[in-house]
Amino acid sequence: MTTAQRYTTAQLRGLAEEAGRELENAPALDILRWAAETFGPRFCVTSSMEDAVVAHLASRAIPGVHVVFLDTGYHFPETIGTRDAVEAVMDVEVITLTPRQTVAQQDAQYGPKLHDRDPDLCCALRKVAPLEQGLKAYDAWATGLRRDESPTRANTPVVGWDDKREKVKVSPIARWTQADVDAYITEHGVLTNPLLSDGYTSVGCAPCTRRALEGEDARAGRWAGRGKNECGIHL
Repeated sequence: MTTAQRYTTAQLRGLAEEAGRELENAPALDILRWAAETFGPRFCVTSSMEDAVVAHLASRAIPGVHVVFLDTGYHFPETIGTRDAVEAVMDVEVITLTPRQTVAQQDAQYGPKLHDRDPDLCCALRKVAPLEQGLKAYDAWATGLRRDESPTRANTPVVGWDDKREKVKVSPIARWTQADVDAYITEHGVLTNPLLSDGYTSVGCAPCTRRALEGEDARAGRWAGRGKNECGIHL
């Protein structure tokens, strides 16, 4: 990627608002190419390694792009395996972020299984805080959010403003459906987390993720029965 122009916060907000309007109906690759041209190396992709669709798209638009992954210490082995495979076969650089404390250190301070007693705090410590630290090197970041995943994501813009972090937030497949995702995976042979073939429709930390039941939305298996459907990163 080429050297990026440095923008003020006001300029970044303006870019996000303008691009959100102009790129609403643009193909995902064009949205990512715009991000690459605008932000250069100060743009990254984040991935939970549920699948590698956005990482694959980004590798086509921006060879060598940084793909940021949060290793919470609670992931399924299949998720870590997907991360390692993405790094091995795609033209990307995987950046793995870790929390300040190991699981054992967190258990010592807060008690075991904080995820059961206070899942919001656990997510804040193991996801939100390390991501915010890791994103300091970037002006813009891409996510795999889609409007059809859950009611909380129904209004996701393809390019928006992340007010909490004062960064441009790019969601190139926001308008895609699950059928679009499946078709892209089939066409390009994209890596997916093996758990998606084992009844899981959304993959997070192992203690807080179950298989989805028939008729549930894609994220119903996350924090099931706890009145929670977001970790805090996208709130």
